[in-house]
Amino acid sequence: MILIAVGKQRGADADLFLRYAERLKPKLKLVELPDGAGAPVEIKRREAASILAHLTPQDHLIALDQDGKSLTSPQFAGLLTQLRDQAQNIVFAIGGAEGFDASIIARANMTLSFGTLTWPHMLARIMLAEQIYRAQCIAANHPYHRGLRP
Repeated sequence: MILIAVGKQRGADADLFLRYAERLKPKLKLVELPDGAGAPVEIKRREAASILAHLTPQDHLIALDQDGKSLTSPQFAGLLTQLRDQAQNIVFAIGGAEGFDASIIARANMTLSFGTLTWPHMLARIMLAEQIYRAQCIAANHPYHRGLRP
C-alpha cells in the first residue's frame, strides 16, 4: 500500500503517523509531494500531475476527498480485504489545501471521505493510517476495534 500526499509532515504529526504506519502489514509507504505554488487552478493541476506520475495503470486509487463516500470501519476493513484478495495494489491520495484537480477524481477508483467535517490534511494522514490499522485488526478478529461493545 502506498499513500501519496501533498506536503511535508513534521514533528508530532509525523511521529503519530509513523506509530500506526509501522504497525501495518504490508507497510504503508509514504510518498510526500511538494505543495504547489501559484493560482489555485495551477496548484491543483501541478499537484495532480505529480500524483498521476506516481501511479501505474494497475493501481487501485482511493482519493481522500470531502465529497467521497463515508464508510464505517467494518466496511472499510471489508473493502481493504476484498482489494487484497484481488491482489490489487492500493494507493491512497491526499491532495493539498486546494483539493484535487478533476483529473484525480476521474482517475480514482473510489473517493473516500472521513465525514462532513473539514480535517487538516496532515491529520487526515494520521487518521488514514489508524483506520488501515483498525481495518487490519478487524479482519484479524483482534480486539483493538471493540466493535462489539455493549
